Amino acid sequence: MPAGKKNRHHTGRIGWLRATVLGANDGILSTSSLVLGVAAAHATHRNLLIAGMAGLVAGAMSMAAGEYVSVHSQQDTEHADLDIERTELKTDNKGEHEELAAIYVTRGLDPSLAEKVAQQLMAHDALGAHASDELGISETLRPRPLQAALSSAGGFAIGALMPLLVTAIAPADGLIPLVSVSSLVLLALLGGLAARAGGAGVMIGAFRVTFWGGLAMAMTAGIGWIFGAVV
Repeated sequence: MPAGKKNRHHTGRIGWLRATVLGANDGILSTSSLVLGVAAAHATHRNLLIAGMAGLVAGAMSMAAGEYVSVHSQQDTEHADLDIERTELKTDNKGEHEELAAIYVTRGLDPSLAEKVAQQLMAHDALGAHASDELGISETLRPRPLQAALSSAGGFAIGALMPLLVTAIAPADGLIPLVSVSSLVLLALLGGLAARAGGAGVMIGAFRVTFWGGLAMAMTAGIGWIFGAVV
């Protein structure tokens, strides 16, 4: 590889990209579904906006809290595994060396070469070698709870604003179709952009988000229509 040239890999984006896309997807979908369900129950335009704003705030906070707790739990688990590994390196360094060499043998190295690689890596950074090759923990993919929480909450708020803006300006008789179509278009764009950023196929990414989004909106609107008809 020429000096100064860097490969453009996508794994470094996984943490914030997953949280942001999940948040934005939920923001568009949950807010549009909420608005459609309440609109189908014949609510007033003012009540639709109040419900949508309440859903935005509650959803953003829920996403932030959920991401923070879940990612922090992953981080705590990794720290606990590293503590175990530190103890094992102190009490059974030879056994840990053999364990690391065996891992390299299973990956295709000759036993003699695996022994040398394990010896050199442990001399340089024993804990780092075991964290990466035994536990699968790397700096690039390490959990970042605060980043995940902020990305998810921000994505949700931005996503939720889109159907809310349409709700605010749409006429009463065209609100349901306008919110539905605009939200599906936004979901398709989001799915395609997320797939492109992650190195996946754009069309399949757009399709799967749009399909499940359309299904969720249809079910929510149906429930609102049923309760509106009963009441």
